[in-house]
Amino acid sequence: MNSIRKITEYIVYVGASDRRLALFENVYPIERGVSYNSYVVLDEQTVLLDTADHSVSREFLANVESALSGRPLDWLIVNHMEPDHCAVIAEIVLRYPGVRIVGNAKTMQMMKQFYTFDVDSHAHIVKDGDTLSTGRHAFAFVFAPMVHWPEVMVTFDTTEGVLFSADAFGTFGALSGNLWADELDFEGEWLDDARRYYINIVGKYGVQVMNTLSKAASLPIRMVLPLHGPLWRENIGWFISKYQTWASYVPEEKGLLIVYSSIYGNTADAMAVLAGACAEKGIRNIHMHDASKTDVSVLVSECFRYSTIVFASPTYNAEIFPKMEMLLLELKAHAFQNRDAAIVENGTWAISSGRKMSEMLGSMKDIRIIAPTLTIKSSLKEDQMPLVEEMAEALAKSVNG
Repeated sequence: MNSIRKITEYIVYVGASDRRLALFENVYPIERGVSYNSYVVLDEQTVLLDTADHSVSREFLANVESALSGRPLDWLIVNHMEPDHCAVIAEIVLRYPGVRIVGNAKTMQMMKQFYTFDVDSHAHIVKDGDTLSTGRHAFAFVFAPMVHWPEVMVTFDTTEGVLFSADAFGTFGALSGNLWADELDFEGEWLDDARRYYINIVGKYGVQVMNTLSKAASLPIRMVLPLHGPLWRENIGWFISKYQTWASYVPEEKGLLIVYSSIYGNTADAMAVLAGACAEKGIRNIHMHDASKTDVSVLVSECFRYSTIVFASPTYNAEIFPKMEMLLLELKAHAFQNRDAAIVENGTWAISSGRKMSEMLGSMKDIRIIAPTLTIKSSLKEDQMPLVEEMAEALAKSVNG
């Protein structure tokens, strides 16, 4: 049996989903699993675009065999050499020894690092802008370095207007029969995973993403077929606009995000008071997360989402609480920038978390501290309410303009 699906008269989906995997890249939680998308083009010559992860190799290989229906495989286009998409290349070469592998010079270099088969005898090296004709179809190769590896390219089928977009426009989440985003409640049920995927996997490389989007703008795109998640044939411009927002580091929404760490609950209690004061001042889009319970990949994504953020941490061993420090380190690693922020610190003796958070945020680009640091000594006191009100006023001005 196989699970192939026709995309067009000539393009067949041969990918597979993994619902067992708990951590993508062994770091990002994926409760809904992930799909590894791959495609066969049936032309005068046959083409496979990318392979899949080892975890789904049995289903993937059966799908490729079924799609080819006894025909040889002429071409394998490798858009991305990360193992979740290239793990089955050696098996493809073993099964289809006449296959030519299309990639750029960096692709072939990486392939030799992963594999021991004779790469050079199969290699068809392309440069940015080169094309390949397989009969009815012509494929153009557009380099997209650092989106998110240096060898990445995307492939545009000029005949059918299909962009094989590699990791760009990908989304966490296994597919369940419905392949197309327009068959799903994408904005309601998938957008958070799309944002978290982009921010954590690609978000550091906003300049490179914008360069790739600029190249793509000149292409007459009818469909976008990524390597993860749903495929696109409608509302493509809407999803591209999300990428433009994320890649340009501007807030996706006007809203207040309060992220706190709390050891015994006193910092959490203070943030509940602050949230209430903010609501009283007219802020309606308020979101709170405990950094010790919410995975850091979610927190990073949420920080990119909202315009205004409160970072609240107790002092722990004269440092920032570890979970909050991890968040700030991750934000810096992902080139976080262009946000309004406020700082809340807590401690019983030698309070220093506020100063250290301020230093970390100050090392990021255009992070604007909009209120004096609120210092809590063990627990928030009634006589500190004017300071809470002052911070809430500054946050309301930031969010509501």
